[in-house]
Amino acid sequence: MIDRERLLAKLDELDGYVAELRSIAPPSLEEYKALEKRRACERLLQLMVQAAIDACGLLVTGLRLGLPGHEDDLFEKLVQRGVISPDTGATLRRMRGLRNLLVHEYGRINDELLFDTFHHSLGDFETVKLELLAFLRRG
Repeated sequence: MIDRERLLAKLDELDGYVAELRSIAPPSLEEYKALEKRRACERLLQLMVQAAIDACGLLVTGLRLGLPGHEDDLFEKLVQRGVISPDTGATLRRMRGLRNLLVHEYGRINDELLFDTFHHSLGDFETVKLELLAFLRRG
């Protein structure tokens, strides 16, 4: 059984992180490169991706789709069940990779890539949220 309350709380958390990032994301790459601003944006992006992964995990558990071997399995199981589209599954895998880079490889982070993500890819989080909510409405 899907824990709707926890899932909706996780999606609300995601919304809050997206709104916060939108409010602090600097308009220029030079402003972004200031250490405090960069770290704040990176942390929010990390939290956003984790909230999306957690929401997917709640659905996989609630739908009893089996135990994933790793996080990518979450997305594949949801694609196979028709919860999310294959495109959204691929987007979530890329998000997970970015999150892992942020968490484990700070020295190799490409500032231009992250700056572009903040300004052009936040809609991907909205797409994830909308697809998960659409599934809840169907079920």
